[in-house]
Amino acid sequence: MIRRAHDHGLQALGATILPFEGDSLGFYTPEREAARQALNRWIRTSGAYDGVVDFDAAVRDPQHPGRLLAAYDSGDGLHPNDAGMAAMAQAFPLKLLRR
Repeated sequence: MIRRAHDHGLQALGATILPFEGDSLGFYTPEREAARQALNRWIRTSGAYDGVVDFDAAVRDPQHPGRLLAAYDSGDGLHPNDAGMAAMAQAFPLKLLRR
């Protein structure tokens, strides 16, 4: 998809996957966490994207990086609440839209 966007003169922006350890919906497993970490590392470091938005860093709990910060948790451990959405909006580097 990145290549196809570039082929059409479009930017490709990447965004990291939010933490979800302890979610009440049953999505978390150690294997999925390892995959999330690996994909987020690739998104941040591959250079494939024209810009990266690090939503993971914006909403994770610094004491437990696999979990959403409690103040940003909607209650299911997976989806951010309004404060979490605001934190994600603040994390979006607007300069990425000015290219």
